[in-house]
Amino acid sequence: MSHIKVELKKEDVAKLKEICKSFNNKPGELINVLHQAQTHFGYLPAEVQEIIARELNISVAKVYGVVTFYTFFTMIPKGQHPISVCTGTACYVRGAENVVEELKRALNINVGETTPDGKFSLSCLRCVGACGLAPVVMVGEKVYGRVSPDGVADILKEYE
Repeated sequence: MSHIKVELKKEDVAKLKEICKSFNNKPGELINVLHQAQTHFGYLPAEVQEIIARELNISVAKVYGVVTFYTFFTMIPKGQHPISVCTGTACYVRGAENVVEELKRALNINVGETTPDGKFSLSCLRCVGACGLAPVVMVGEKVYGRVSPDGVADILKEYE
């Protein structure tokens, strides 16, 4: 995936410094800082990670390592309608993988990507706590249960 250079505005840089300062610029607060930054920006591009590393006086590699380790953090902007497919055990056993494949095909993107028009992004997550409805797909906050590959087109149609 190609890296998109993100030009941060002065007020964004100031906001990041403020977030870091609210945690006393302590390296041990990295995860809290990243959560706040992602809440503010919606994602964590390299430029945001670099500022956080500088402010907390830790390596960019360490920040990147944490961002890539936790699935909650994302380095790409989410689509207007973020689609998440549960791949927890119950959903997986009941065919979540086939639903993911159909979404990838229908949207022409891979997991972790956003459609070129910015409308949809696709991600997998672990257990949304609706195992009785497996397999589960979430679009934003809306939960769709017992989704089959055949049902994908109908779900996407709701957001056209």
